[in-house]
Amino acid sequence: MAIATLLPATTAFIQRAPRMLIGAEWVEAADGQTMPLRNPATGEQLCVVPRATVDDVDRAVLAARQAFDDSPWSRTRPRERQNLLWKLADLMQRDAELLAQLECLNNGKSAAVAQVMDVQLAIDFLRYMAGWATKIEGSSVEVSVPLMPDQQFHSFIRREAVGVVGAIVAWNFPLLLACWKLGPALATGCTVVLKPADETPLTALKLAELVQEAGYPDGVFNVVTGTGITAGAALTHNPRVDKLTFTGSTAVGKEIGKIAMDSMTRVTLELGGKSPTIVMADADLGSAAAGAASAIFFNQGQVCCAGSRLYVQRKHFDNVVADIAGIANAMKLGSGLDTSVDMGPLISARQQERVWRYIEMGRESGATIACGGEQFGPGYFVKPTVIVDVDQQHSLVQEEIFGPVLVAIPFDDEADALRMANDSPYGLGASIWSNDLAAVHRMIPRIKSGSVWVNCHSALDPALPFGGYKMSGVGREMGYAAIEHYTELKSVLIKL
Repeated sequence: MAIATLLPATTAFIQRAPRMLIGAEWVEAADGQTMPLRNPATGEQLCVVPRATVDDVDRAVLAARQAFDDSPWSRTRPRERQNLLWKLADLMQRDAELLAQLECLNNGKSAAVAQVMDVQLAIDFLRYMAGWATKIEGSSVEVSVPLMPDQQFHSFIRREAVGVVGAIVAWNFPLLLACWKLGPALATGCTVVLKPADETPLTALKLAELVQEAGYPDGVFNVVTGTGITAGAALTHNPRVDKLTFTGSTAVGKEIGKIAMDSMTRVTLELGGKSPTIVMADADLGSAAAGAASAIFFNQGQVCCAGSRLYVQRKHFDNVVADIAGIANAMKLGSGLDTSVDMGPLISARQQERVWRYIEMGRESGATIACGGEQFGPGYFVKPTVIVDVDQQHSLVQEEIFGPVLVAIPFDDEADALRMANDSPYGLGASIWSNDLAAVHRMIPRIKSGSVWVNCHSALDPALPFGGYKMSGVGREMGYAAIEHYTELKSVLIKL
C-alpha cells in the first residue's frame, strides 16, 4: 500500500468548528443543529457540518440579494470580474492538494486522480470563464417600427446578469460541479447561494474561504450546508432567487423544474443519464475495450454520463466483453488515499445498497454476471461488474444505476445500434468506437444526446457545452451557452 499523508491543513479543516458562510460571517445553523459526514472508505464519521434551517437559507438569499442590488459588486466592471476569477483560480491552484484530499475523504474518490482531474478541471474552467467576463456583448439593431413610420429610433440589445442564483449540486463531483455554477455566475456579475450535496460539502466550504481570500465582496458567494429536504427545498422556493441551477437526479430535477415554473424562476437542470457506448466492427477493439471500461468504472461509475450501456457488433461481442471483464477483475479497490488503488468506494451505504439491488435484480431475472457482482466493507465498496444476457427493456438497461455496473448487449448493424442507443428516456452522452468516418458522421446526427464522443468517452472541455436531451435535463453547462443561461436580454428602443 502507498497511503498518501494528509496535509496538516487537511486535518485542521475537518477538525474545525462546524460553520457555513452567509454574507460576511461564518455561522452555525440558527438552531445549532449539525449533521455527520462519513468517510466512504471506512464508514466512520469524518466530521460534522451545520444542518441549515429555512431561516438560514433565507438569510443567505437576502445577503446575495443585497450584494447584487446594493453592494460594490453591482458596479464591478468586466475587467475586475475577470481578475477576481483569475485570483480565485490561482488560490485553488495553490491549495490543489488540500482540495483533492478533502474531496477524497468526503467523497471516496482517489486523491491523486481528484487533484489532476476534478481540481484541475475546476481551475481550468474558472480561467476559461474569466475570459468571458470581458466579452459579454449586446448589439445595435436597425428597427422599422411600422406603426410609427415618420419617427427615428435608436435601438440596442443589452445582456445583463440574471441576479441571485440558487445552485444545488450533486455529490459525485462536488468541487467541479460547484465551479460549473460559480464560474459563469461570477463572470456575468450574479451572486450565488450554493447548497452542496448533503454528503459532500467540504470542498464547497473550502471554496467559500478562497472566494473570501480572493477579495469578493460580502454576500457574493454564500454556502449553506444541510439536507435537500430542508435547505434545498427552501432555496428552491425562495422568491428572491432569480435563477435555479441544479445538478442531480432526474426525479429531484423535475420537482425543481415544476417549482421554478410556478414563479417563472429561470432554471437549468443537468440530470441523469444512461449513456451508450457503441463499438463498431471496424474499431480498434483493444482501445474500445479499455475505453468502455474507463467509461463505466471511472469515479466508481458515479458519473452522470458514464457509459453504462455497451453495444458491440455481434461478431466481436464475446471478445470485447471478455477484455472488459479482464480489466475489471484486475482493478484494485480501496481507500482513495492509497495511490495504488484503481477504484474507491461508493458515496454511501444507501448507494451501495441501491447498486447491489440492481445486480441482484439481474441475477433473479436470469442475466449472466460476467464479472464482479460482489459488495464488501468496511466502507461502501462494490466490485466492477459486467452483466450480459439482458433484454433491452430490462430495468438494468433503462434505469440509471449510478455505480460500476455495465450492461452489455450485441447488435447486428448500424441501424440496430442506433435504435437501441436511442431507446432510453435519457440523452446525456454517447460514444462511438469506429475508424469508419463515413459511418461515424452518419450516426452522430441520429444519436439523441447532448454530447457524442468518437473513440473516447466523457472527454470534457470548458469550451464545449454539456447537457442533455430528453430526461437528461434542460440547458447547458460550460461554453458560451453557460453565459447565456446566467444573463437576461433587454431590448431598448429610444425615439429620437
